[in-house]
Amino acid sequence: MKRFLVRLTRDERGATAIEYGLIAALVFLVILGAVTLFSENATNVLIGAANAISGAASGEG
Repeated sequence: MKRFLVRLTRDERGATAIEYGLIAALVFLVILGAVTLFSENATNVLIGAANAISGAASGEG
């Protein structure tokens, strides 16, 4: 039993898998934030363009 516990404490394969998982989660969060920010900006641009088009079509502006 003692030998098993010593071997278990020296095994770093699980720690490496956890590190890769944390890196993947961080990359996912960065991508999610960038897509969210881009979509908000794109929505504002498209709304502004639609308002400009509707204003030009009705003779305003």
